[in-house]
Amino acid sequence: MKKSYIITLLLSCGLLGSCGDDFLSIVPETQLSSATFFTKEADFQQAVNAAYVPLRTITNNSGTAGGAWILGEQHSDNTYYVRNPLFGATEQEEDVADFALPEANGVTSNEHVREQYRQDYLIIARTNQILDLIDKVEFGADSKNNIKGQALFLRAYAYFELVRYFGKVPLHLTPVTNRSEAALPLSEEADIYNQIIKDVSEAIPLLPLKSKQEAGRVTSGAARMLLANVYIVQKKWAEAEKLLKEIVASNEYSLIQNYENVFSTSTGNKNNQESVFEVQFLEGSAGLSGNFLYHFIPRDITAAEIVTITGTTNPQPLSGEGYNIPTPDIIAAYEPGDLRKDASIAYITLSNSSRLNKTYPYIKKYAKPHALNNNHGMNWPVYRYSEVLLFLAEALNEQGKSGEAATFLNQVRKRAGLGEASGDLREAIYKERRVELAFENKRWFDLVRTGRAIDVITAYGNRIKANPQAYYYPEGRTPRPHAFSNIKVFYPLPADEAALSPHF
Repeated sequence: MKKSYIITLLLSCGLLGSCGDDFLSIVPETQLSSATFFTKEADFQQAVNAAYVPLRTITNNSGTAGGAWILGEQHSDNTYYVRNPLFGATEQEEDVADFALPEANGVTSNEHVREQYRQDYLIIARTNQILDLIDKVEFGADSKNNIKGQALFLRAYAYFELVRYFGKVPLHLTPVTNRSEAALPLSEEADIYNQIIKDVSEAIPLLPLKSKQEAGRVTSGAARMLLANVYIVQKKWAEAEKLLKEIVASNEYSLIQNYENVFSTSTGNKNNQESVFEVQFLEGSAGLSGNFLYHFIPRDITAAEIVTITGTTNPQPLSGEGYNIPTPDIIAAYEPGDLRKDASIAYITLSNSSRLNKTYPYIKKYAKPHALNNNHGMNWPVYRYSEVLLFLAEALNEQGKSGEAATFLNQVRKRAGLGEASGDLREAIYKERRVELAFENKRWFDLVRTGRAIDVITAYGNRIKANPQAYYYPEGRTPRPHAFSNIKVFYPLPADEAALSPHF
């Protein structure tokens, strides 16, 4: 049985219980199962809290694998890695960045692909359990609606990630209670999108506004944004416009005047006026902290050098390779005078670098001071109000409403210190999304949905191979021979899952 479906099975049957036929008529009091656990409101509240947890793994890093920044940002022309030929265990990350995933019969052994798949299905397993049982237990209608709306959103969000990464995936909508239910055939993309739309459409009226919701939880505004994003991918421009205008008219969100202040610190500025939805992290020893910043730092770096980025009291040197390093391409994408450039990208000189040019860019927007090495609390932005405005500009422009579209686009540009957009408005919107949302895991999805992924990445790969030193290779070093040999719009499915399923 697949490991991910084993997780699903365990979640369905209980943390300490067992599955199978009813060979006992009485559930032992020492066991937790869905039959005994879900009896009151607090149980469902605990369950929905658990459904948020995989988002931290997805946006951060899980042991040796994980990190949507690997699959969504470094798998684009926005970021690359710092090649260190003295450090050999880098193939998994490099294969994603170099579009060189090993693949056979539509599956891959890459651990980051596997972890993304498993974490999304962990969300689905947990939300399926909630949705299957919540209407069978009596408690307050407002609280029930809120929990149910959150579960519907989270299930839809997980499937939205899966369908964009993989295309066809199994569509689980009920808890798995036995082994025969664990492996399902791959569903068509259209069926998955239909289910996403159904879930989010149902969630919107159940969820409260941001001003009435507990900070960090899903809101009706976040649900509208997710559904609008789905419609943008499907090129259903009028449907997206309606939802996005509802978000604007709610007056629940606004742009923060200084772009540098948009992103949370390690201990504050979280879920602020521009935040539509973000993944919550908490600095400290509670097991809720993040460390993604440490993966984004160029290496080799000394303790004296790293403390200038992190500000910790116990800085530690880092060796190996640094990831998610801004490329010359994204740096060049900023217009002269764009205030977002210096707020998003900074530079550091590494004394131990093997390159002649020892100065590297790094992502500044997440580089907030914190107390302890490799332990920080910066939240990860999923949806921001500026993206609402840019999606609205795109939806309007695609319907021929260019004048109205420019109004929303220019709100974002004004905050960046730029004048009104000129030239082809579609291209202006695409370019604005790239710099406004840089390093927020949007670039790969934008390239795919706009039909530009193959051409853009092919040209990008050719630039790296023609001038590797500009892309952080030491002098005399070049990309591996198979770099940029497997450029596709979908990731292959995880081999560990495929080996245990008769369906793929």
